[in-house]
Amino acid sequence: MEFLSRPHSIRISEVTCDSFRIGWAAEPGDAGRATHYFIDLSRKEARDPNRFKHKDVPTKLVTKAVPLPMTVRGHWFLSPRTEYSVAVQTAVKQPDGEYLVSEWSEVIEFCTGDYSRAHLQQLQLKAGSIAGRLRPFSVFYRNQNQEYFQHVRLQCGGVMPPVLKDSSGSVGSPINGALSGVFFSCNTEFDTGLPPNDSPYGAARFQIPAGRLFSRDTHLYFGDFYCMYTPYHYVVLVLAPSGSQGDCFCQDRLPELDPAHNPFLTRTQQEGAEPVYSHAHDVILEVVFAAPVSLAHGMLGEISGHMLMSQTTANAKKDPSCKTCNISVGR
Repeated sequence: MEFLSRPHSIRISEVTCDSFRIGWAAEPGDAGRATHYFIDLSRKEARDPNRFKHKDVPTKLVTKAVPLPMTVRGHWFLSPRTEYSVAVQTAVKQPDGEYLVSEWSEVIEFCTGDYSRAHLQQLQLKAGSIAGRLRPFSVFYRNQNQEYFQHVRLQCGGVMPPVLKDSSGSVGSPINGALSGVFFSCNTEFDTGLPPNDSPYGAARFQIPAGRLFSRDTHLYFGDFYCMYTPYHYVVLVLAPSGSQGDCFCQDRLPELDPAHNPFLTRTQQEGAEPVYSHAHDVILEVVFAAPVSLAHGMLGEISGHMLMSQTTANAKKDPSCKTCNISVGR
């Protein structure tokens, strides 16, 4: 009985958020005999699975033999930043339609990548289509509890230190778990033009003039667009001081926005006049300032509204079924 040698020396290369290239070695006599490849691709069990997401199952791909390495691509079974295991078989199709197959190769593990800048630009276009009209604002604000600000005063010299971005939003966003910053809001109430009195993060509020963070010396980047199984949609923007570590990180990974002409957050100025700052009305903006911020540059107070904990975005998972904020790559 004929046998095919077991594929070995599996090589994974050119990994993106929804594709990879795979190659392997076989015995010289078998390399030219194979008519088909069987690829068994399985997602490793997530430590913190999203219970709303579809269950991933082992996926066997059957393809006609092509020169190696070959590209495996498909957003229907590959997600960004996800660990997978893969093994391969080679096969020869017999005249009777049956296959002569090799043993499975060794199992190789790899992790898919982040969204590319092109993928983020797709998200940016989707976000821009629902951002709504621009409304003026004058301050960025940060809601926390009193203990946080007390800690900043006593332990941090009155300077809010950047903290690492959590895993909320799109799984493939390059800033998740990689970019540090101080997180602000800027949305205002429709009727008053002022920041809302409610917050999911705490009753203490730090306010800082918009020009302190959004100046000619900062660059503006698009970071993410998502929702959390609710009607609200969130846009994550990054403000990075020019030349800072955060700026260098964003330049390589995120689409940069024109401060005066974009649908989310703008700074415009007529000759001889003060700058005017505006925010999109129909999305909730999360602004990451990629540098420390001193309490001395703003004002600390309290809000009197409700603590809307249902709106917190801490480690929130994106709804993978939402047609408004998902693109046809990854989840």
